Amino acid sequence: MPLDEKDNAAPLEIQQAVTALHAKKDLWLKVSIPERIAILAEIKECLMPVAAAWAETASRKKGIPVGSPLEGEEWVSGPYALMSYCNALMQTLSQLEGKKHLDSLPKRELPNGQLAVKVMPHSIWDHLLLSGVHAEVWMEPGVTRGNLAQNTAKIYEPNQSQQGKLALVLGAGNIASIAPLDCLHKLFAENQVVIIKMNPVNEYLTQFQAPALKPLIDRGFLRIVHGDVSVGQYLCTHPLVDEIHITGSGAAHDNIVWGSGAEAAALKKAGTPKNPRHITSELGAVCPTIVVPGPWSKADLAFQGEHIATQKLHNSGFNCIALQVLLLPKEWDQKAELLQQIKASISTSTTRKLYYPGVTDRIGKLLGALKSNVAQPNTADQCLLMPFPANTHSPIETQEVFGPAMGITELSAPNAEAYLVSAIKYANEQLYGTLGANIIIHPKTIAEIGQARFDAIITELHYGCIAINAWTGLGFLTAPTTWGAFPGHTLQDVQSGIGVVHNTMLFDKPQRTVIQAPFAPFPRNLMSFSFTLLPRPPWFITNKRGHVLGQLLTTFQYRPSFAKLPKIFMNALFG
Repeated sequence: MPLDEKDNAAPLEIQQAVTALHAKKDLWLKVSIPERIAILAEIKECLMPVAAAWAETASRKKGIPVGSPLEGEEWVSGPYALMSYCNALMQTLSQLEGKKHLDSLPKRELPNGQLAVKVMPHSIWDHLLLSGVHAEVWMEPGVTRGNLAQNTAKIYEPNQSQQGKLALVLGAGNIASIAPLDCLHKLFAENQVVIIKMNPVNEYLTQFQAPALKPLIDRGFLRIVHGDVSVGQYLCTHPLVDEIHITGSGAAHDNIVWGSGAEAAALKKAGTPKNPRHITSELGAVCPTIVVPGPWSKADLAFQGEHIATQKLHNSGFNCIALQVLLLPKEWDQKAELLQQIKASISTSTTRKLYYPGVTDRIGKLLGALKSNVAQPNTADQCLLMPFPANTHSPIETQEVFGPAMGITELSAPNAEAYLVSAIKYANEQLYGTLGANIIIHPKTIAEIGQARFDAIITELHYGCIAINAWTGLGFLTAPTTWGAFPGHTLQDVQSGIGVVHNTMLFDKPQRTVIQAPFAPFPRNLMSFSFTLLPRPPWFITNKRGHVLGQLLTTFQYRPSFAKLPKIFMNALFG
């Protein structure tokens, strides 16, 4: 279809947005680092006045009651995530000359020779607000201490020949900060101007995100548009759009790349995409939580029960890295009590609606495939817990549910180390996708295995984010870490996607992020001589002060100050 004929099929506003952005794509390349830092600082100033209305509106749209601690989810995964991203990227850009931002990052070699770079804690604020939380980015093989700088922020090197590009970002409908963070990554890490096409599920966020991102919009480097599937199709095939980034489903990705029906099957088999544009993606997965046997106390079982329930029911279960398969050691004599604690945390959680479209159909198809007559959940707290035998190609292993349903299976092994090895093999070979995997393991069990051996075992777990005694959602929220699937997927077999976002350290060849948190919260951890200060995390669905903490943490990121810490610590302690 000729360009002028094609434009007649789209609203005038969208036609004009594409044309205007295309005219600015080369100018963005010339924007200096100081001006880029200034733009990010302006975004912070524009974001703060709309932050409260953003979090409150999103909470109401998702059925979270007024004043509920669950409002904290919308603060933390919305305004807070965007504010902290701006801070982290400003810090990197301010030290980019000579790649000086790499000098302060601790580095180590893993047992297999890979380079691991610690990106958190990176500041005094990290040490205080996320005490005991550590995050490393593990580089692709071949990246070393000696050549790390050459494999970082290459687009900012003065001798790089670049061509301006216009990127289409297809926003996700579940988590509020996904689209703006993907947009900033395209602009600041890939040097591309951006048109965001909002997802119809949460396009109401434009009334807050457009004012927050006004510094980019006013300069002509960003536009935000709405529309149905036809608008998305128009933009995906527009001659002036150079690249695409999608957060969504594998089916949506394949429809963009290959089309549909018999034609798509033929093109996929031939390896000739219908849409030739470079496309990056984050597409979800069947995410596991591996529970490793160990000497858990009753308090440990209760806390980790809350933790596992949170991994499933944060945002009503509508997360691409929501726990879907819980792996338990068959011979562990504490597994029944842990399951009781998980069920108790789920059943007593706040009742909230299943707001995301299609959930009834997805869970219905799953129940039909499993030949189960269990009743459909009507609210998130009615989450289905479904035992199943491992290694059976069950639909719970091969299809992302994206809703309140979780499979539970058991693996047999003679000891904790053998069990962990077996569980990792199972996750790699039997579960669909490679986005995020969680491991819950007692510190004494790690000590028994040995740290070097434990690291060696973890290197075999092929996921883009691995959370040890944490949830991979923390990897999403942590700006310096990378977010995306494990490298190696192709357009023909895309699974959890291709490429990474976030990554404010601007690494060019990251392989994965590994994040670790304390096994026990403060102050109980002091009994085992673990001197960290992190109490029940604010993202737990059981945190009684989540709504207060979300607002306090966002305000802190806006203007960090020691004077703000006592109020944060007090609310955290009583959460």
